[in-house]
Amino acid sequence: MAVQSWRDSLKSSKKTALIHDGKRKIHYLFADGKEMAEEYDLKTDELIARRWRHKSTLGAQGQWQVEVGEPLPTPVASFECDAIQENCSNPVFMRKDTKSSFQWRIRNLPYSKDVFSVCVEPSERCIIIKTSNKKYYKKFNIPDLDRSRLPFDCSALSFTHANNTLIVSYKKPEEILTLEQELLKVIKKVKDTAGPDGDCKTQ
Repeated sequence: MAVQSWRDSLKSSKKTALIHDGKRKIHYLFADGKEMAEEYDLKTDELIARRWRHKSTLGAQGQWQVEVGEPLPTPVASFECDAIQENCSNPVFMRKDTKSSFQWRIRNLPYSKDVFSVCVEPSERCIIIKTSNKKYYKKFNIPDLDRSRLPFDCSALSFTHANNTLIVSYKKPEEILTLEQELLKVIKKVKDTAGPDGDCKTQ
């Protein structure tokens, strides 16, 4: 079963932990060389960030890719700073989960709720957001469901819109909730590497 396979991969990975600034930071190194870094709120145990890093075909370290949390800042050469900057009014897409749902927030969308259409496309295993005024279109998957090979459920999807932000929620299936609770117990047992020479590869 795919859920069990992913559970085994998580449990068998090499884990290091660092508790800093109110966060529990966990670094996972998998047998295939992939790395995952997560950050949890110490008080609520909610996932704040999750990033992945893969090695290239030549074995070089790749860049961290954000799955959950604020997008990483894009480095811009100093001589280009004044000439090339991302428009601050462009839509900003990010994932920020709750305990019970996967959740995505798209800022800078100043349209009324009835302009938006949000639906599940089971055949493509993705969620599609589009607007009737053709101003915004986004297609994205849910890596957690893909890793565990769980089916998409149209009834789990909902969305709301407020303060120029579209919030899309997808209720987590029981299998995911169970897995997250099991994983939380495991990572809380990982010893904190903080100290004079403590190091946790979260960046």
